Amino acid sequence: IAALRRMVVTPHVAQKARYSAIDGRTTQHPGYALSQRRRKKIEEPFGWAKTVGGMAQTVHRGLDRVRAQFTMTMAACNLARLPKLLAT
Repeated sequence: IAALRRMVVTPHVAQKARYSAIDGRTTQHPGYALSQRRRKKIEEPFGWAKTVGGMAQTVHRGLDRVRAQFTMTMAACNLARLPKLLAT
């Protein structure tokens, strides 16, 4: 966080409940709240992949096989989300 502030970059990382490096300078801006909502949307498919898609502990060895499993899991995630997206 300190390195980002030295580079004059606003850090948009999650704020911890206790002993957080993110203070009121960052959290008071409306862009921080928007950033955190977007972060949740980005992390949801990864949570789905771990709980439903079986990616919490892979059964494959090797980068190519794990990459293939991840690609198939994310494709399944997109297919699972598709009816909800089409309904809107």
